[in-house]
Amino acid sequence: MKKFLALLLALVMSLSLVACGGGDDAAADGSTDAEDGGSAETAAYQVAMITDYGDITDQSFNQTTYEACQEFCDAEGLQFEYYKPAGDSTAERVAMVDAAVADGYNVIVMPGYAFAETIKETAELYPDVTFIALDVAQGDLGEDYTLPSNVYCAVYQEELCGYMAGYAAVKLGYTHLGVLGGMAVPAVQRFGYGFVQGADAAAVEMGIADQVVMEYAYGNQFFGDADITAYMDNWYQTLGVEVVFASGGGIYTSAAEAAAKVGGKLIGVDVDQSANINTYGEGMCVTSAMKGLAETVKHMLSEVVAGNFANYGGKIETLGLVNGDDPTANYVQLPMETTQWGDGFTQDDYKALVKAMYDGEVTVSNDISAMPATTITVNFAGNIK
Repeated sequence: MKKFLALLLALVMSLSLVACGGGDDAAADGSTDAEDGGSAETAAYQVAMITDYGDITDQSFNQTTYEACQEFCDAEGLQFEYYKPAGDSTAERVAMVDAAVADGYNVIVMPGYAFAETIKETAELYPDVTFIALDVAQGDLGEDYTLPSNVYCAVYQEELCGYMAGYAAVKLGYTHLGVLGGMAVPAVQRFGYGFVQGADAAAVEMGIADQVVMEYAYGNQFFGDADITAYMDNWYQTLGVEVVFASGGGIYTSAAEAAAKVGGKLIGVDVDQSANINTYGEGMCVTSAMKGLAETVKHMLSEVVAGNFANYGGKIETLGLVNGDDPTANYVQLPMETTQWGDGFTQDDYKALVKAMYDGEVTVSNDISAMPATTITVNFAGNIK
């Protein structure tokens, strides 16, 4: 019955695209008013974003994706709406896909590995809908699953920007570091393990490996709370941790609350989090290990509108370094403007590091089967909760 309804919906969409998400009226032929910047061609596409288990105010993954979709659709005069599942389950995420399609949306953006099962349940059900998924890897989908031609997935080499951040932290003089991950999922692990490798490499280069110590734990959730803040208090106040790499969505809030009490430092993740982190304390954010979420979203939506999605459909692309001379052109990077550069690690030093990584002179393992072997001391505590 569900497949029949899906086919019926697809037929209706192909005849008349009517967007009713968010309560906004649109013309029956899918066109928009000229003053809104729309055209008959672009109006054929209506974009929906579905959040995973977070929301569009998480100051990280969901928010960045939402803002990129909104910015692109505003510029192109496209109808856009976002949907938030009622709960953290595949059934709830599938329900939002069903709702978006029923509302007339034919391009759906889904951020996060949690959408793997959603793709498997909906992509073939809605063959006329274009799905763009971020951070959904083959391993999330299952090695025997073949991605349909109406789905594109992008994954990132988080280990590379994690390495950059860890390397920078030690070069800038920090010797007691911490990694607070959200949940031990592949992307978070790659961030953390890259950070470990970068810190270790810098310490070895500087001849201070015996002086560098790193605490490492997972909150087992992607948000901060009183328990995790208390754990971070122990890191900063008792153990003497100087800077924490908080890689797990909103979990950084607990690290920031603890850091604020002692003048501690943080390193952001996914996007440039300096503006948010620094609200907890002036100059708290040392740098951020960023990946090009917004760039990916805007690029893929532009390719959809240009009629080029067939070049991407059915593919899972791994995005990382694409330019050895311009770090800002890469899908993984540190922010040039807000990183707290110093004599130990300047912008020129950063550019040289990126060049060496791009040329293969510096290699970073993406193996997450075990903690990387190091010369520095890494105290792994597992899950906090």
